[in-house]
Amino acid sequence: MLVEKAQKLQDIVKSLTEEFAKTASERDKRGGTAKEERDLIRHSGLLRLTAPEQYGGYGENWKRVLHITREMAKVDSSVAHLFGYHFLCLASVELYGTPEQVDYFTKETVENNYFWGNAFNPLDTHVTATKGDNGWVINGKKSFCSGAVDSDRLLISAQKDDGSGVLVAVIPTNRGGVLLGHDWDSFGQRQTDSGSVTFEQVIVHDAEVLDAYEATDSNLFATVRTHIAQSILIHVLLGTAEGAFEVAKDYTKTKTRPWVTSHVDAAINDPYNIYHYGDLFVKLKAADALVHISNELLDNTWALKTSITEEQRGECSIAIATAKVQVVQTALDVTSRVFQMMGARATSAQYNFDRYWRNVRTHTLHDPIDYKIRDLGQYTLNNQYPEISAYS
Repeated sequence: MLVEKAQKLQDIVKSLTEEFAKTASERDKRGGTAKEERDLIRHSGLLRLTAPEQYGGYGENWKRVLHITREMAKVDSSVAHLFGYHFLCLASVELYGTPEQVDYFTKETVENNYFWGNAFNPLDTHVTATKGDNGWVINGKKSFCSGAVDSDRLLISAQKDDGSGVLVAVIPTNRGGVLLGHDWDSFGQRQTDSGSVTFEQVIVHDAEVLDAYEATDSNLFATVRTHIAQSILIHVLLGTAEGAFEVAKDYTKTKTRPWVTSHVDAAINDPYNIYHYGDLFVKLKAADALVHISNELLDNTWALKTSITEEQRGECSIAIATAKVQVVQTALDVTSRVFQMMGARATSAQYNFDRYWRNVRTHTLHDPIDYKIRDLGQYTLNNQYPEISAYS
């Protein structure tokens, strides 16, 4: 049964990635919303990947989600980003919500193939929540709202105007007063719709509020969202680098000309090309090995739920930070250096090979890698775990 389920998922992912690959380059040039691709994911049933089997889901773990995210990123890192963030938003209900809310939102997601997006950005404090008679009223503008456009449910955050903290809630994206900006104009990740969402007198009902957002000593589990978010970013980056590596190899084998003083008959026999591909191969394999470790710890940490300790959370943070550093450095290197082996003609706009680097460079700016390295240094020298935050 498990083998059959795994094969079914593999077949679905293969079919999707083949379709995404056909148009990925042109869609990158166009930007905007990947509507057809999002609908293909909806119809595939993959949006219920983590939902328990009793709800009609696949009951899969984070390793499976991350593996599929990485496979998608090899051909289309924007769609992979949207796919991974769907599960991040859905998991937020389990992290911050009640059992009744988990039951409700899981059921409706499975039954309707709902795609989740976010207007959650914790660094953006320009959205306020005012308590009303039957809930809250939300006003303001939120930035970096990946996946908000064409979503069915929206995970949102707002500052309570009485100064009592942060309100986190789940609302229908089509609720009155929710205005999608369609204003994402980055040079990379161009179809993630990571622009703005504006709230104008948006009503949030009490039943939609996830009250356990504010972490306490007895609720460390609520902070595991950080680990999930970082892991998704890691897999989008690594998949993108692997995709660039494969495309570059094919180009070098079929189109690159040997340099005039190399005295070889083909570019694949150039000693410098051989060296650089070997060097990048090692870096990708090292990244893969570290990611394997961090994935195991993420699943183990998630399984602990509210029994998680500071040490267990800290060890997971260290594993993920280690993987993140290696993946970021490798992805930036791979997506830039491949041009060295492919040659000048590979920079032609017809190939759009630069999209791999643009997507990686954009995604690596999500949170500064220098602070990950600092955290690892503190751990190495002072046995200090990273400070608990939305990014560590």
